[in-house]
Amino acid sequence: MVYAMKVGWSSILVAAMLLAVAVIAEAQQPKKIPLIGYVSGSGDSKTPGPQVEAFRQGLRDLGYIEGNNILVEYRYVEQGLDRVPGLVAELVKLKVDILVTTFTLATRAAKQATKTIPIVMGVARFTRELSGKRLELLKEAVPRISRVGVIWDGNAPGPTLGSKEYEAATNSLKLEFQPLEVRGSAPDLDGAFQAAAKGRVNALIVVRNRIIDRQSKRIVDFTIKNRLPSLWEGREFIEAGGLMSYSSDDPPNYRRLAYYVDKILKGAKPADLPVEQPTKFELVINLKTAKQIGLTIPQSVLYRADKVIK
Repeated sequence: MVYAMKVGWSSILVAAMLLAVAVIAEAQQPKKIPLIGYVSGSGDSKTPGPQVEAFRQGLRDLGYIEGNNILVEYRYVEQGLDRVPGLVAELVKLKVDILVTTFTLATRAAKQATKTIPIVMGVARFTRELSGKRLELLKEAVPRISRVGVIWDGNAPGPTLGSKEYEAATNSLKLEFQPLEVRGSAPDLDGAFQAAAKGRVNALIVVRNRIIDRQSKRIVDFTIKNRLPSLWEGREFIEAGGLMSYSSDDPPNYRRLAYYVDKILKGAKPADLPVEQPTKFELVINLKTAKQIGLTIPQSVLYRADKVIK
């Protein structure tokens, strides 16, 4: 009887020891660090740009530290949109946990490349929907304009749609529309500039996309040299010398991408997460540029500006 009891206690002791070892082993197992794939339409590995920096800030705000409790593989388009499917394929091959795409072409490529990896598309920017409002603001800031040149990348569907919306807006405001379509990864801006001069445009609207964004300095230089008021679709171009822009406030939008990543990592179903709309829009005016081109912006417009660069 005593022997049997000893055997029972010994068994319990061994079982307890095995359980403790199992718990310790489980605790010592390294947790899998989530891997995120991010496809950026701007910047490069050396200068990621404000969009990527905003996303990184969003991760930090939620307690994620790159290289510690989250890993991010970045891919930059850089030289050509034809690279996008290949870049997305690279990330899929790495078996990333989530794909983050920041422009339409990358989103389409991601949807074609995988049916299992969640795709975060981000917050709607209302770039096209604001076309008419932008032109109204330009007309209010520069009442004398009569013929508006619109420059866009004819190879891209979004900007092509944007050009049509600006054309409709010029008609409604009784302005003349001068198309300045360019094509190619290194577009013929000289041809567009010559057409603008020949058409005697007295204001220029720039429809943004990755191709045109990379030419922004040349376009800014042209507008200042020819004393042309210019309207842009993002504040970064005004900080670089453009005259004025009206757009959604981009940094919060890109920080918000991190919110979606966090939700999915914590178990949320991507289909249950709605595409959000921006809540803040900003009018930015560069008074230094206005002075360079001999333009006085009405006080009524300046009072409405969210940021004035002097």
